[in-house]
Amino acid sequence: MKRVVIPALVLAAAGLLTTACGSTDRVASATASAPVAYHNDEDVMFAQMMIPHHRQAVEMAKLAEGRAGSQVKELAGKIEAAQEPEIRTMSGWLTAWGAQASGEHGMPGMPGMMSDQDMEELRGLSGAAFDRAFLTLMVQHHEGAVAMAKREQAGGAYEPARRMAADIVTSQSAEIATMRRLLR
Repeated sequence: MKRVVIPALVLAAAGLLTTACGSTDRVASATASAPVAYHNDEDVMFAQMMIPHHRQAVEMAKLAEGRAGSQVKELAGKIEAAQEPEIRTMSGWLTAWGAQASGEHGMPGMPGMMSDQDMEELRGLSGAAFDRAFLTLMVQHHEGAVAMAKREQAGGAYEPARRMAADIVTSQSAEIATMRRLLR
């Protein structure tokens, strides 16, 4: 009798837990994605700065859709596809850490950020003029992201953030080389 009662109690408790928490799938996915490892101020700053930095790159990339030549449009699509998921991931880290995201334009002195005037000028261009301005501005933008990512690699403690930083250094350095080639 004891063998039947104990498993039944465990199943009943699991059912109550599932009902109280929603579904086991949601609980499992929340637990799997929740950053529980140690993080430090460098990790928080990396996410707080990189989110608005990536948002601006995505904004720039979206401008290419109706304005750029095919090579720049393709590159812009890759930038957007890479950075939107990273924004979501870093936003999740900040939420889990109880940290606030920085404002729309990030923090003062953030490397590589375009001014409102730069963005307005880019919006007013199309064709070859857009391509040249986009590539020139995005090289600067990516160089800023690489600098921030290297800082995270040097001082961050949260391993997923350090891995993302390494990926940013690798991918954006390659894109910088591509953009410089396209500018020639």
